[in-house]
Amino acid sequence: MAPRNKQKQVKEIIKCGKDPIYFMNRYVKIQHPQRGTIDFKTYEFQDDCVNHFINNRFNVILKSRQLGLSTLAAAYAVWLAIFYKDKSILVIATKLSVAMNFIKKVKIALRGVPKWLILPELTSNNKQSVEFSNGSTIKAVPTSDDAGRSEALSLLVVDEAAFVRNFDELWTGLYPTLSTGGRAIVLSTPNGVGGQYYDLYVKAESGESEFNPIKLMWDVHPERDNEWFEKETKNLTEKQIAQELLCDFAASGDTFLNAEDIEYLRTCVTRPLEKWGPEMGVWVWKYALSEHKYIISADIARGDGKDYSTFHVIDTIESEIVAEYKGKIPPDQFAVLLNEAGMRYNKAVVCPESNTYGYAVLMKLQELRYPNIYFAKEKDKYAVLYGTGNIGKAGFSTQASSRSKILTKLEEVIRNKQIRIYSSRLYEEMKTFIWKGSKAQAMRDKNDDLVLALAIGIWLYDTSQGYNKHSVDLNAAMLAGFAVNSTAPPKVLDPNLRTVTHVNPFKPVILSSGEFDENTKDNPTFANGPFGDLSWLIK
Repeated sequence: MAPRNKQKQVKEIIKCGKDPIYFMNRYVKIQHPQRGTIDFKTYEFQDDCVNHFINNRFNVILKSRQLGLSTLAAAYAVWLAIFYKDKSILVIATKLSVAMNFIKKVKIALRGVPKWLILPELTSNNKQSVEFSNGSTIKAVPTSDDAGRSEALSLLVVDEAAFVRNFDELWTGLYPTLSTGGRAIVLSTPNGVGGQYYDLYVKAESGESEFNPIKLMWDVHPERDNEWFEKETKNLTEKQIAQELLCDFAASGDTFLNAEDIEYLRTCVTRPLEKWGPEMGVWVWKYALSEHKYIISADIARGDGKDYSTFHVIDTIESEIVAEYKGKIPPDQFAVLLNEAGMRYNKAVVCPESNTYGYAVLMKLQELRYPNIYFAKEKDKYAVLYGTGNIGKAGFSTQASSRSKILTKLEEVIRNKQIRIYSSRLYEEMKTFIWKGSKAQAMRDKNDDLVLALAIGIWLYDTSQGYNKHSVDLNAAMLAGFAVNSTAPPKVLDPNLRTVTHVNPFKPVILSSGEFDENTKDNPTFANGPFGDLSWLIK
């Protein structure tokens, strides 16, 4: 019952102005989906939220569905607008219909408040805003590039922030509008790992930002028990359960890897033993062992754009990444870095992606006379070795079809824990590497350069003939067998050396260099090789 005399009304106005929870429970109406317009009786977890709103300038809420947080935010906005002057309250929603629904909740709340309690008059009332004579306004708008940018805000409410389009860019423009002391309530159910909302919550939870984290699982609601949960989840997928009820970032999104595999990568993260190279961008976990074979796979960028040049060093004996690089340097400098890393790791097989910038890297590696560049075909390798081939045929060509194959193999190898990965940088990229339709790619404003470089390396290590782990095992067994054979190797006359030498037919021979002219049949490079004519190799 409302107080009848004016003195009691004044006391009631002051009490409501000081205590929003009292105001909501005593005077605010809400729309219930089954019961229609009813009194708003807040639950304990909702009261806790209101206290957080008052005591903390910035709040970020990770919530399960249907907890009445949007209704609570609408009631809180009404309380702030009618009891305090010149409050500019802006609500940003995923779309226009959601924005209009928020204002509808505001109007229903106002409808239940007695006229004597609303001291300011309602001066404007439309589908997206209400304004009061005390200078306070409540406005709700759908997502747009310039939403709220020109306003100085007292309170910003972002509803379902994880689903707001381009929220990363939007937040960059909105944050300065709070610089005059404004407050923010950012709330949402999760939508996968990565993005501005995810970053806001994770940094708040770790104490790295001004935001106060609030996590509301499905069971904070007093009317929900295990029986309710089982009933609700019967018709939901695992992703929907994670998103709508469990507040699970990893399992709620369309990440390329499933939640368990991402968590596995996190547990493997290890501090590097050493950092070297440009801006200490090369991270080393293990040094080269003389008996081990290594593959270096690389993804190459221009050096001054948003993408990074990256490489991984994979130990094919131990099945682990022993070093990696991520940085922004020109392609020619990147080639010098690859040359250095390759020489440190026993003249590792170097396989850059053969895109536009990859060709520049390959040319530089050739100029540096790097001895072990990857070719898909041995024929092309020997052609380049004897001066007639095209270095552009080296490396790995990433087309739409090959991209799909190498990523499929990457997922399989990580899922089956067939390779050990220690990098926090790769872990961060994997968290934001998602499915967009049928294509796996980085989230907006995120990078996938380490992911793609690893996919190339895994493909070589696991499938490519002559370079994969199975070939390494087979070659080791063959060499062990050859060692048992004590037959003296044949004597061969090498006309270039002009001496008689013993040659092991199973050991690679460094051939003498020389120019090759296809029109010259008597070219000594081919006619006078250790075992005769070699020109057939490039025909």
